[in-house]
Amino acid sequence: MKVFVTGAKGQLGNDLLNEMAKRGIDTIGVDIDEMDITDAQAVERVLGASGADAVIHCAAYTAVDAAEDNAPLCARINGTGTENVAVVCRDLDIPMMYISTDYVFNGQGERPWEPGDKREPLNVYGETKYQGELAVERWLEKFFIVRIAWVFGANGKNFINTMLRIGKEKGKASVVNDQVGSPTYTYDLARLLVDMIQTDRYGTYHATNEGLCSWYEFAVEIFRQAGLFVEVTPVTSAEYGAKAKRPANSRMNRDKLDENGFRRLPPWQDALSRYLRELGY
Repeated sequence: MKVFVTGAKGQLGNDLLNEMAKRGIDTIGVDIDEMDITDAQAVERVLGASGADAVIHCAAYTAVDAAEDNAPLCARINGTGTENVAVVCRDLDIPMMYISTDYVFNGQGERPWEPGDKREPLNVYGETKYQGELAVERWLEKFFIVRIAWVFGANGKNFINTMLRIGKEKGKASVVNDQVGSPTYTYDLARLLVDMIQTDRYGTYHATNEGLCSWYEFAVEIFRQAGLFVEVTPVTSAEYGAKAKRPANSRMNRDKLDENGFRRLPPWQDALSRYLRELGY
């Protein structure tokens, strides 16, 4: 099997390539320098000539706050770019896995989101990822849509790295306590996605590490496990004042993984400890 991965230089793309190399799976990893997904002809040329048996589409515009000021660019990458990849997958008759987000939901309530729940994005980023989902559903029958949340990994910016930096520099941090979700380690996620892409159990899934916390609780646990004394102050989303509105409820139901024979990811606290060890803590 040969798997084509977009966004190969990102946190998840990097871990996917490493995981497939461990398993002896032939991979082609591309980023914007090798294939600009917003250029339909480039996608047709590069993906079309790749000989790939499947595509895992990780490439995305993920700067949530910046997206509010750059809506056309965000839409071009997350919406049109995804559609360009989907069209070529259809033409090649190969399955596509699209990495999406809990931001396609409205973030209200406390019930975990089901894969089939109504999509009602809160912000530009969520809306463009929703458009990507629609493109995949429109063009393909053989597809996986995998929604993830609160991602951290070794090859990019993430909340853990930011907290460690702020903690060391300032000795204190103010962190939102009214948003609840599940941190997700790209190392664990990559293993699941590689398992999935080798099957024909298509559909829409939710995949995060087990357990729930607020961003505040996540920060407290980061500093505890890292052995750093940092004063963490809980604040509301309104007090924090981010440009893009965030979902208060990022709980996601992962039962579909069990129903289709896939192994759930470990608890987020365990994932955090392994990630911190990677960082030398």
